[in-house]
Amino acid sequence: MSPISMSRAAAEEFAALVLSWLTEDHARIGGFLAWSGLAPEELRAGLAEGTLLPAVLDYLTLDEAMLLEACQDLDYPPETPMTARQSLPGGEIIHWT
Repeated sequence: MSPISMSRAAAEEFAALVLSWLTEDHARIGGFLAWSGLAPEELRAGLAEGTLLPAVLDYLTLDEAMLLEACQDLDYPPETPMTARQSLPGGEIIHWT
C-alpha cells in the first residue's frame, strides 16, 4: 500500500494552522519555544526562511496526546501531521530494500 500524500502547499497550510493553535495557549507555545530553542521574536524569521513549519510538525508528533488534541481542535484526522511532515523538506520516507 502506498502512503497517503499531500501537496507541499497543503502541508505548509496545515503546519501554519498548528502553529496558530500552539500560539493560542501559553503552555503550548512555551513548550515549543523551549524545545526549539527559539525566542518569540525568531518565529517570524523562521516562517520567512521556511524552516519553522517542519519544526512545528516535528514538535507536534513528539506528544501523542497533544497531536490528538490539535487534530480534534482543528478538525483533521490524526494521521494528518505525519502526512504533512512527509511532504515538507526533510520529511521524506526512506524505503529500505
